[in-house]
Amino acid sequence: MQDLAEGVARFQRDVFPAKAELFARLATHHTPHTLFIGCSDARVVPELITGTEPGDLFVIRTAGNLVPAYRPEADGVAASIEYAVAALGVRDVVVCGHSACGAMTALAEEHDLSGAPTVAAWLRHADASRARTAAHGDVPALVRQNVLAQLANLATHPSVARALAAGKVALHGWVYDIPTGRVEDLTAAAGTALTA
Repeated sequence: MQDLAEGVARFQRDVFPAKAELFARLATHHTPHTLFIGCSDARVVPELITGTEPGDLFVIRTAGNLVPAYRPEADGVAASIEYAVAALGVRDVVVCGHSACGAMTALAEEHDLSGAPTVAAWLRHADASRARTAAHGDVPALVRQNVLAQLANLATHPSVARALAAGKVALHGWVYDIPTGRVEDLTAAAGTALTA
């Protein structure tokens, strides 16, 4: 906890004053341009990876960057998606998977999750991803298939379907490679790397 307190002190002393105008504007304006759906993994920091400022991204982080297909029952992921797309009017939605994902590793290698029943239930949202992955134990392939499956789930949400039909939003699937910092765009022609 001491590290966090020291971080807050550094933020207040060094970062906030340098960005005081930005924070003053953000106090009354919330207009992110992108909804970024990434994994809860602490090694995946959307703002750092994308070089964005506070206010640029509306971020949802879930274990395995999973997006449950739309159901009429309220849940936090669906509510956040709807708010970002329908209320905030984001222009782009990124689903970002990553290398060495614990959730995808557990699925690819069929780990025993009996001691974590809630995690096991949550990971069922990746069943389509597993079905699309040919080789057992191929974590990188499962990570990629999972991003594509979650994009398909995302399109089942009414707010997203309406925005797609109206040409108001674009969906993107990325895979971030932790050891190299490379980001692959799976939705671009032939999976283009976004970094040189």
